[in-house]
Amino acid sequence: MTSVEIVYRYGAPPTEQAALALARARDVYGIRRLSFDRAAHTLRVEFDATRLNAADVTKLVRETGLEIAAETPMTPSAEPVTATPKF
Repeated sequence: MTSVEIVYRYGAPPTEQAALALARARDVYGIRRLSFDRAAHTLRVEFDATRLNAADVTKLVRETGLEIAAETPMTPSAEPVTATPKF
């Protein structure tokens, strides 16, 4: 699994209908996490890049009705890396 994040900046706060659609988007296979930062007007979407690509995720977010103003480049999600001892 390759975990990737995309951050979307939105103009207007999500409507109730868009918020409900985003809640249902969490059920899409490959979407790992959705989180809003209301102060920064951003939506962070973490997804499994082996299941979805950035275009799929962007399309999914747009279909919810959220007004996307800008999209930041994809970044690998910070997951803890455990080192295996070498003998």
